[in-house]
Amino acid sequence: MKTKLIALFTLIFLAASPFTSADSDPRSTDSPFGALVFLPWNHDYNNYHYPNERSIKKAIRMIREAGIKMVRLEINWFDVEPSPEVFDFQKHDFIIDELMKHDIKVLGLLQYNARWAPTKWNDPPDQELFTRYVKKTVQRYRDRVMYWEVWNEPDNAIYWTRQDQMRSYTELLKAVYPAIKETDPTAQVLMGASNIYPVLSLKKIYENGGKDFFDIVNSHPFQNPKNPRAIELLHGTYKGIRKTMEKYGDSAKEVWITEIGCPGVKTPDSSNAWWEGTSPTEDEQAEWVRKIYTETLQWEGLTKVFWAFFRDTNHFHNGIDYFGLISRDFFPKPAYKTYQKLSESLKT
Repeated sequence: MKTKLIALFTLIFLAASPFTSADSDPRSTDSPFGALVFLPWNHDYNNYHYPNERSIKKAIRMIREAGIKMVRLEINWFDVEPSPEVFDFQKHDFIIDELMKHDIKVLGLLQYNARWAPTKWNDPPDQELFTRYVKKTVQRYRDRVMYWEVWNEPDNAIYWTRQDQMRSYTELLKAVYPAIKETDPTAQVLMGASNIYPVLSLKKIYENGGKDFFDIVNSHPFQNPKNPRAIELLHGTYKGIRKTMEKYGDSAKEVWITEIGCPGVKTPDSSNAWWEGTSPTEDEQAEWVRKIYTETLQWEGLTKVFWAFFRDTNHFHNGIDYFGLISRDFFPKPAYKTYQKLSESLKT
């Protein structure tokens, strides 16, 4: 079985997709293996606490050893512009430089309003103020970051309060995309990942005239691995995305999945359930990692898949705290070891 798995991944790798970016740019990688890591977070909204540089370095070493080649990294507006026109990139400078030392590439996530802005954190932002932050951030990291994602899950009211058929979000794309390209013409821009209605949300962006304001289609198509039809349902969503792209003449673009995952708990019970009900065990989580990467990387046009998340937390007090590949105390879970083997099998 192991030999067959390695052969499969080698075949996928050698038959490189025409959508795949070349490794010639040091900011990019051909590898499809990514993860959402939450390294900058150190506040009440999501307490993936890394209290010092030593803990961040430890996490990054384990990220590298897992075979994760790209991380989705939040460079939140409220973190880097604590007061109007006063920017502080010190924390992110350290994290990104440390990632670069380990040859781990970055997908920068641009999102969430500054605390001083005239809106709530998850309201559609003031375009002029948000664009200023975007340009400052892209300029800061243009030699280290090639890929930028504009906001997280704008079709989810938790993260984007104005659910208006993606109109206000598309208007933000129309403002931000040219600002990024003006600052770094080589940058690649991802639309904010669709989550609640992956196919419909993409369709609405096209209907609102957003086709020319992103370079990569992005989705968060979570499924429950306890459902025996999970892969079938996931593939159905992906085929719907590709069909929508084709309908609007946009099939040449890559598709990335920048969040997909599930909990992995030692003993499932009511206290550690997640939004799908009973949480998978740690072994079931590892099996979902295997299925995700062996299945999805065969789908035409899908070039990167980011596991969510890298490390367990204790913020949610339910199964969502256990999405990590490693535990809160940095102990590798079975899913980590499975991910590692899969990534290793794709090396040439």
